[in-house]
Parts: sequence; structure tokens; C-alpha cells
Amino acid sequence: MNQELTFRVQQALDTMRPFLKADGGDAQIVDVTSDMLVKIKLLGTCSTCDLSKMTMKAGIEQAIMKAVPEILAVEAV
Repeated sequence: MNQELTFRVQQALDTMRPFLKADGGDAQIVDVTSDMLVKIKLLGTCSTCDLSKMTMKAGIEQAIMKAVPEILAVEAV
């Protein structure tokens, strides 16, 4: 993993953390691949929530891709 890129992705994810934690969840970076894919693991209530796909697309993915434009995709693993 590219440390500088991972750090920037982490900063973007940190902006979403208060919203995730407010509902009893969280997320962690599993990997930032060489082909600019971020793999995220949803934790706590986020891992079983019916709205987790929307949280990933409308929240986490948008925050990361806006802050780190080199990232091409974000997926939950």
C-alpha cells in the first residue's frame, strides 16, 4: 500500500466516522490497491444494516473519491 495515498484515504474516512459511530458502526481500510481501488470493511452495526450499501455509495465512497481523486472505486469487503 502506498502510505501517502492510504493516509489521505484515512483522512477522508475520518470525516465520515462521526456519522457511522453515531449509529453504532465504523469502517476500516483493508487495502488500497495499485489499481486505485479502496477496500473498506464495515464494522459494528454498519456490517448488518440494511442501509449499508447506501452508506457506502452516498457517504464513504463520495467522501473518499472527492478527497482523493486518484481513487477509481471503493468497495465493501
